[in-house]
Amino acid sequence: MEQNMFCFQCEQTAGCTGCTGKAGVCGKTAQTAELQDRLTGALIGLARATEGGIQATEETGKLLIEGLFTTVTNVNFNDNTIQELIDRVHAEKEKVVPGCGSCADPCSRTEDYYMEDLWNAQEDIRSLKSLILFGVRGMAAYAYHAMVLGKRSEEVERFIHKALFAVGEDWNMEMLLPVVLEVGEKNYLCMEMLDHANTGTYGTPSPTKVSLTVEKGPFIVITGHDLKDLELLLQQTEGKGIHIYTHGEMLPAHAYPELKKYPHLKGNFGTAWQNQQKEFADIPAPVLYTTNCLMPPKSSYADRIFSTELVSYPEVTHIGEEKDFTPVIEKALELGGYPEDREFTGINGGSSVITGFSHGSVLQVADQVIDAVKSGAIRHFFLVAGCDGIRKGRNYYTEFVKLTPPDTVILTLACGKFRFNDLDLGTIGGLPRIMDMGQCNDAYSAIKVAVALAEAFECDVNELPLSMVLSWYEQKAVCILLTLLHLGIKNIRLGPTLPAFISPNVLNILVEKYGIAPITTPEEDLKALLG
Repeated sequence: MEQNMFCFQCEQTAGCTGCTGKAGVCGKTAQTAELQDRLTGALIGLARATEGGIQATEETGKLLIEGLFTTVTNVNFNDNTIQELIDRVHAEKEKVVPGCGSCADPCSRTEDYYMEDLWNAQEDIRSLKSLILFGVRGMAAYAYHAMVLGKRSEEVERFIHKALFAVGEDWNMEMLLPVVLEVGEKNYLCMEMLDHANTGTYGTPSPTKVSLTVEKGPFIVITGHDLKDLELLLQQTEGKGIHIYTHGEMLPAHAYPELKKYPHLKGNFGTAWQNQQKEFADIPAPVLYTTNCLMPPKSSYADRIFSTELVSYPEVTHIGEEKDFTPVIEKALELGGYPEDREFTGINGGSSVITGFSHGSVLQVADQVIDAVKSGAIRHFFLVAGCDGIRKGRNYYTEFVKLTPPDTVILTLACGKFRFNDLDLGTIGGLPRIMDMGQCNDAYSAIKVAVALAEAFECDVNELPLSMVLSWYEQKAVCILLTLLHLGIKNIRLGPTLPAFISPNVLNILVEKYGIAPITTPEEDLKALLG
């Protein structure tokens, strides 16, 4: 009997309800989906066996972070590596709680959690548990990036244990709702930790103009979120006549002082993750994937794809923990790059983009911003941010930004910005109207700026002339949304579709308490948000 899958954790899920056939829209097979469910069940089993982390070790926390990140959309399509992780989780459980699997104690926590119990649960329970599970998957991605740079949080990791424990328990809505909001609270701490890890290692980002032209000669494209991998690649290619170009969420790396000091970090190639099968089809260069954003590579360019960290795809060369990028470097030299400079543009025809408006750089000119608001030069701020994706209707965000009045500012972050970040909308008081604050990892920057403005004007964040128009795709967007709700931010517009795992009753709670609303049309939403 052929295997069928069930997965509804991302925005592009089939029919806006769930992928249930032989393969997901993302390209994940039913067998891979089943293995990811088994891995998740093993992680929940580990958390339950250790009583929500009471008996856990440092390795337990590391494994939970790695395992959860592996199940984020577009990270791992490799059945072998997923099975290896399952085996590691089982081994850790036996080490920490010896004999747990064979224990006769009726605590019901001796075995791996059976994920079908979640997918077949009453819809409101399933909805709340999905918010918790998908939220901690996103949080684990942030915790992993920080861990790579030597930063860990006992409080964050203790909560991940607690959250997984809750998913495995037979709790009602009243018991689950506080855990959902706690995902947002602890994710804020996690994002703060990651921000400190990035800026402590690479310096405070500053506004930087990034060219979209690819110069002649050998080059490597690096995509994903992991700045450490970019640093190592820059070090290993120094003096070899190879240029490095970022792609997707790696674009903001150009703004960090310790990374942009490398002269062979040249510019950015391509746009957001969902365009890679077209953009990578015939480039004479290898591509290195560092974290999630992998789309199944087409055969026409699969031999030029390399992965590292938790990213894995069958028959794609993987760079292991030794981080020796020699195979990538050799492939770049073999392919040779373009014989002449090639001028590329963004989606709207721009030849360059600007990134680096982190909270550190924006708050340095806070007085200038505040004066512009008080004088009426700036009427309103829009945070137009989030994930990009395949589904039709995402041109809404391009049109929305184009329609914003000239006395408004657009703050943006994450890969959704590629819909409009090459637009030239002019300036206000010497500041560009579009300010790119970084990766989805940098949502902390937007929150810091909003809080600082609220303090400056002695008001609540919801009283600021600030509206949030967000796009979501995968699980990091889920934990960011929960963080915004934890902070009490209301009237968020969300699209292009609402999550399939949000039940009508849970949606009603979010609407009544926080005023969350789906996007409609750019014209209607602008009119409503500007009052």
